[in-house]
Amino acid sequence: MTDILSPCPGTVVAMADVPDPVFAEEMVGPGVAIVPAVEPDGGTTTVVSPIAGKVLKVLPHAFVVMGDGVGVLVHLGINTVRLEGEGFEVHAEQGAEVAAGDPMITWDPAALPASAAGQDVSPVVPVVLMDGAKGSVTSDATGGVVAAGDLLFAAP
Repeated sequence: MTDILSPCPGTVVAMADVPDPVFAEEMVGPGVAIVPAVEPDGGTTTVVSPIAGKVLKVLPHAFVVMGDGVGVLVHLGINTVRLEGEGFEVHAEQGAEVAAGDPMITWDPAALPASAAGQDVSPVVPVVLMDGAKGSVTSDATGGVVAAGDLLFAAP
């Protein structure tokens, strides 16, 4: 079992509640999502790696870390790819080894536009167990508030 930790603070919601059918129907894989906490005075949030491993892919709006036989995708928002990197500061390099909790990307979810390139934008952050069986992830954290580094779920 590998513990998958929260990459950012916020409220944990079921994958089915993500406003994107590709994630909601677990086409990418099972997991949970986080509605990011918004700082009362605004400001950025640094998203951290949910596991130790190798950075397989890093984009301004998403990253994949491969750990002990477990790959995890963290996607910062929905339709944020349409922002073409604007508003995201990447800290990690593709191919680098990271520890759980290492800074990956800084962004301000409260500063996202309502839409981009004709698509609705949402700050919801899916945390996906790559290649996991549909419905294989359950989380005691669903419905609760987490801090970065708190346990989200355990990968088989």
